[in-house]
Amino acid sequence: MTYEGVLTKMQTEFGNPIQYYLVFENSFLNINQLLNKELEITFQGYQCLNCGKKKKIFRQGFCYDCFMSSAAAGDWIMKPELSTAHLDIEDRNLEYEKLVQLQPHIVYLALSSEIKVGVTRKTQVPTRWIDQGAVQAVPIVEVPNRYLAGITEVALKNHYADKTNWQKMLKNEIPEVDLVTERNGLGNLIPEEVQPYFEAVPEKKYELVYPVLEYPKKVNSLNLDKTPQFTGKLSGVKGQYLIFEDGTVFNVRTFEGYVVKISLS
Repeated sequence: MTYEGVLTKMQTEFGNPIQYYLVFENSFLNINQLLNKELEITFQGYQCLNCGKKKKIFRQGFCYDCFMSSAAAGDWIMKPELSTAHLDIEDRNLEYEKLVQLQPHIVYLALSSEIKVGVTRKTQVPTRWIDQGAVQAVPIVEVPNRYLAGITEVALKNHYADKTNWQKMLKNEIPEVDLVTERNGLGNLIPEEVQPYFEAVPEKKYELVYPVLEYPKKVNSLNLDKTPQFTGKLSGVKGQYLIFEDGTVFNVRTFEGYVVKISLS
């Protein structure tokens, strides 16, 4: 059985364990059902997620021209503190930026490889944490726009990582910490303008369980540009990674915009 289409990040459904889906234009795969089965992934070409042209992907599923011009690829995406829509100042497209930036955002602590601080739109809870491979997460503050979330994250970066160590995350090398206690001790680190949003006790601690039969001891990334065809037995899914029995891992999100054929034995 074969499936063909343009890769986009796996869609997820919160559960115990989390359910994963690869969605193509005319079909979809429930990845959980493929555990312990042989998959063949074949690279067939590119298709920009923005313009739809068959141009080489530059970053985030976009060709170079779209990445440099699209409002969905502005610097404020990766650096929320650069958001300006609340000031009515345009970066690339003010209408789009207001839509995304001027909505509730969560600043959080998550445990994926070590404690990390991050920002997500409220509508992306718990999807954002699933995509990072976090096993636990707690909200720190909920603020009305992306800028306030961004300056809070910047203030906390001096004390916590802001990126996941993907190798440790995939090997499940995670320290034992009490995220709620950690979070409740942050009050004096929060910027003054965000202090009113800081609550003494978080609404909820999220626990996330992934469909993994066995975690690898060593990991080796599959790069479709260098290895256009790969076959392996699927042993797990975590974050946006497919984990194979031989320790090969495939980051679906890295290869958004790549056209692939997936064959099932």
